[in-house]
Amino acid sequence: MAKVDFLIVGAGFSGAVFAEQAANKGYSVLVIEKNNFIGGACHDCYNSDNVLIHKFGAHIFHTNHENVWNYLSHFTQWNNYKHQVKANIGGKLYPFPININTLNSLYNLNLNEETIIQYFDKIRIKKDSVTNTEDQILSTFGEDLYNKFYKFYTKKQWGLWANELTLDLNSRIKERTNYNDNFFTDKYQGIPSKGYTELLRNILNHKNIKIQLETDFQSIKNQINYNYLIYTGRIDEYFNYQLGKLPFRSIKFEYETHNKEFYQPVAVVNYTQNLEIEYTRIVESKHMTLQKTPITTIIKEFPTSDGYPYYPIPQKANYELYTKYKKLSESLKNVIFLGRSAEYKYYNMDEVCFNSIDIFKKAPKNKKQN
Repeated sequence: MAKVDFLIVGAGFSGAVFAEQAANKGYSVLVIEKNNFIGGACHDCYNSDNVLIHKFGAHIFHTNHENVWNYLSHFTQWNNYKHQVKANIGGKLYPFPININTLNSLYNLNLNEETIIQYFDKIRIKKDSVTNTEDQILSTFGEDLYNKFYKFYTKKQWGLWANELTLDLNSRIKERTNYNDNFFTDKYQGIPSKGYTELLRNILNHKNIKIQLETDFQSIKNQINYNYLIYTGRIDEYFNYQLGKLPFRSIKFEYETHNKEFYQPVAVVNYTQNLEIEYTRIVESKHMTLQKTPITTIIKEFPTSDGYPYYPIPQKANYELYTKYKKLSESLKNVIFLGRSAEYKYYNMDEVCFNSIDIFKKAPKNKKQN
């Protein structure tokens, strides 16, 4: 049986970047992926109508890590897309995150960069202690904006009310005191000009990397001789759920193609005001890919508890269970758990890349196989 230096489970960003780092240093790498495609949740493809879609929801690369941006730029060009999101409230669309434009259009006000600060001070609900996500939103935006933009969207997204969630979402709940309608404020933003799948394919295109698709780790783990295992799947699955199953939130996607150039004015429209509309948002990939076609495909997202593990659920009990699995993992030799599912943490794509590069540098390494 041939031996490899690194066996990597998963061909998403975590696995691909780690694989490239190892291969570039002369190590032999085998990447296995249980799906019949690479890219994981970032996978994009042309559908049967020849529309390039983000098959598993909108993915916009954004970062302030110049080293990560420069690293990925070796494997792709960027289209410099700047992401915009609107919230559908009462059939009208309002900029999100909440900024001066949002408030002026929603309440027929005339706020500016000086008066907006006083306005937020007036509407926020002051609390002696902030212990959950609902507290955080109310103490930032007050009750009416909470009800319009967050209350029901949060319930649909997580299957929980905001007061049942920890404060891990804090960084995504901030007021804006300017007119900036762009969703992200990072220095570097964009979409790979030929798509994420092509970007990941370029990263993995190395003479020291072999890829096996439609290969499940459990079915071959005793058939491959390796020095190190890099596992990017669910940490609880690796341990056969012996301590219990870690809860993740998944999404069911419904795709519709329409005979028009665009369906909506921006890439993402959130449906935030009630639970009667079961989907959280509609994604229109053409805004992001900048593809020129006379038709368009939209994707409706229905959060669910079953399916691919997209989002670790931010609750104390879940983190406590993960900590027990992490302790189990520390007893293993030459196994590294890497990425959102393996570390039970909501990573952005740039954080995933940064961590993969950093962890490879720190990982113990034996002599390369011949």
